[in-house]
Amino acid sequence: MPFSFLRVWPVFAGRAVRGGSGSPGKIAERLSHYLFVRHRDNWGLLARFCLVGASGVIVNLAVFGLLVRTATDAQGVVIPIPGTEFNVRWYHGFSTVAFLVANLWNFQLNRTWTFRSAGLSPWLREYGPFLTVGLTAQALGLLVLTSLLHPNSPASLPAGLLDGSSIGRSRELWAQALTIGVITPVSFIGNKLWSFRVVRHGPRRARGPFDAAEAAPDAARAPAGQRKAAAFSGGGHGDEVIE
Repeated sequence: MPFSFLRVWPVFAGRAVRGGSGSPGKIAERLSHYLFVRHRDNWGLLARFCLVGASGVIVNLAVFGLLVRTATDAQGVVIPIPGTEFNVRWYHGFSTVAFLVANLWNFQLNRTWTFRSAGLSPWLREYGPFLTVGLTAQALGLLVLTSLLHPNSPASLPAGLLDGSSIGRSRELWAQALTIGVITPVSFIGNKLWSFRVVRHGPRRARGPFDAAEAAPDAARAPAGQRKAAAFSGGGHGDEVIE
């Protein structure tokens, strides 16, 4: 949901009781109005965010699948890890390339379409945290991917059923899809708390006479929908966001 139900409910319950309308029906009515009328635009933001994420999964799997299908042996060893039975294999590299393409795809769409923060913060300043969060999740994903494809792993996908006879029966592709499902919550939490900071906090506040002159144009350029985007991501001030 655009904001935490557990954060909204106690506030509305308390207001309803203090206002003499503590019946469950009145509380539900007030909560429904808050969620679906006052913040109805946030549902559009959430829908765009989910569409971007879904498109990123498709891009990731398409790039990964293409690399696997064109490779001679996706399981081939690239670099042995000394002192262990593990190796860096081609599918690790393919997964990383697919991640980098999908990460850039998701970032650009979220920046220009979902949160519309392109005019409020430099590209590199936003992409740095976004990429860092993604690389952290990808490192975890490579461990998950290895556990799904290593022959001695208890979580190894069945080679008989997924024999690679077609793209739909590719062990590597199914492992990549499952890995995306595992690391997506990590990416979402990291990006919500760190990336797109300008969306949560709005244009930076002036700290001195020179900053004031520079911050004023930023505030003027902020689109009207920016306050709604701040509410979606958990920032902002006043009654628009439940703290």
